[in-house]
Amino acid sequence: MEVTEAAPIGAELTRPARGRLGRFERLVRLWDVLRPHLGRFWIATVALAIGGGIGLVYPQAARYAVDQGLSGPHLDLLAAGLLALFVVQAALTWVRHYQMSWLGQRAVAELRRRVFARLLELEPAWFHQRSSGEIVGRLASDVTVVEGVVGSELSMALRNGITLLGGVALLFVENARLTGVMLLVVPPLALSVVYIGRRIRQRSRAVQDRLAEASARVQEAIGAVETVQGFVRERDEAERYAGGVEAAFEAARRLAVWRGLFMSAATFAGFASIALILWVGGHAVARGEMTSGSLTAFMLYTTMVAVSLGALAGLWGSLQRAAGATDRLFEIIDTVPAIQSPASPTPLPAGGGEVRIEGVRHAYAARPDVDVLDGVDLVLAPGETVALVGRSGAGKTTLAKLLPRFFDPRAGRVRLDGVDVRELALEDLRGVVATVAQEPVLFSGTLEENIAYGARDATRERVEAAARDAHLHELVAKLPDGYATRVGERGVALSGGQRQRVAIARALLADPRVLVLDEATSHLDAESEAAIQKALDVLLRGRTALIIAHRLSTVRRADRIVVLDEGRVVEEGRHEALMAAGGLYRRLVELQLLEDNGRDENQAPGSGVGGT
Repeated sequence: MEVTEAAPIGAELTRPARGRLGRFERLVRLWDVLRPHLGRFWIATVALAIGGGIGLVYPQAARYAVDQGLSGPHLDLLAAGLLALFVVQAALTWVRHYQMSWLGQRAVAELRRRVFARLLELEPAWFHQRSSGEIVGRLASDVTVVEGVVGSELSMALRNGITLLGGVALLFVENARLTGVMLLVVPPLALSVVYIGRRIRQRSRAVQDRLAEASARVQEAIGAVETVQGFVRERDEAERYAGGVEAAFEAARRLAVWRGLFMSAATFAGFASIALILWVGGHAVARGEMTSGSLTAFMLYTTMVAVSLGALAGLWGSLQRAAGATDRLFEIIDTVPAIQSPASPTPLPAGGGEVRIEGVRHAYAARPDVDVLDGVDLVLAPGETVALVGRSGAGKTTLAKLLPRFFDPRAGRVRLDGVDVRELALEDLRGVVATVAQEPVLFSGTLEENIAYGARDATRERVEAAARDAHLHELVAKLPDGYATRVGERGVALSGGQRQRVAIARALLADPRVLVLDEATSHLDAESEAAIQKALDVLLRGRTALIIAHRLSTVRRADRIVVLDEGRVVEEGRHEALMAAGGLYRRLVELQLLEDNGRDENQAPGSGVGGT
């Protein structure tokens, strides 16, 4: 038999080598997101430029008023003119704010769409290396950071930049010598305030971290409240939470110290710079080097420049946070799925679901030196039901996940109706292979939505037919909302047996050629097991099935039993023959029967033959 080498060990985790995005590349990627909406950006930019220019007018009006000593109608006319300009500025501010906010929200929607679409394409092994909280955090907080930059902070940076450049230019026009003094004093003071502000951000982050740790403990304890109460650990959990709250308080106390320092430093810097310029400018006025109106305008421009400089320096931290968030988002978007359809897939052939597993070897990236599967050869004839048994860790689940191609083996191949599954489009392959897990996953929608998940075009009639075959329809008919009943997150509103029947109905609706079944009756009572066994009889009819078996009842009904041990097929045959052979299968059955005999006689015997 020919055996081909597949992807190297851990290939499911390999990715194109690329470092962190540089500033220019990061801007290009964000610009690409906003490129279809450049019209709105330019409208906002023009409104920003004109509005910023108008903001530079009123110090000149103040200078003119002071120097000319305006009164009566002239002062009224000046005030009315300024009011008209500020009305225009307010309208332009609204235009700028709306357009930039729209762009920010558009960027959020587009990035979330791209990230989630890529996440759904990534193989399960990628998720095994990351926590769900981290992934959800990228979709929530990281994208929100980018929205803040595009929607408001970028606009603020541009506005303050215009004010800073325009203000400095007009300061030189008013008095070049005094401007030199201002540039020697104000920027260092502003940057000192920014440094203290950075320390405040660090302290604020520490407070948020402590609060997050305390909140995480609350979530964990409430989620496992029965365990907490069952082991009488309420006081311990309360004390742990109290410790977390106390740590958050201490972090907040230190933050208060730095905030007080910030406020006092900012106040001193502002008034000290104004006092210095007033002192120098006052002497200039006394010497006749500048007018009182010019000093007034100079003071106003100095205030505007100082505020703009401080705002720009503060925005730098926000831009840095956005840079990190952008890196993390594009890291996901740029990730190339290790499991994907070939460039030119082979059409799915007609067939009855013959499966050939040829010389398959596999090891996971976490332990590349240990073969989970070690040269497995197995053939499933069309319509045959094969039970897969063995000790926990023998490789049963790994072997079953090869069929829908949740990962590729290190060596060997899996054929479906004569075609290597790696040559098929994933949509075609997974459209004819269905899995019913031991713990089925349901979505927090209605019963009808969960059953119809097995087929995009499922009608209500087909959903009901599948439910009848799964022995579920009678149960649904008794519910007040029928098929519109909401099942709750992960199906918490249903019992274990009911969730299994929903999963079976979903698989029936998918009408697969090949069924992978992590046996659905191992944790159920006798009544539920009997109902599900009837549903499984319908589901297995005419389909090729690979069952990870736990119950002796399922094993005996299988056409063939395959025993795995340490990643190898060690026994194969019918129940009676394997029991007579006296090998591993017999030992597993006898061990499970001994365990079952020790159970309460009122419980259903769970004659099993090995874990998953």
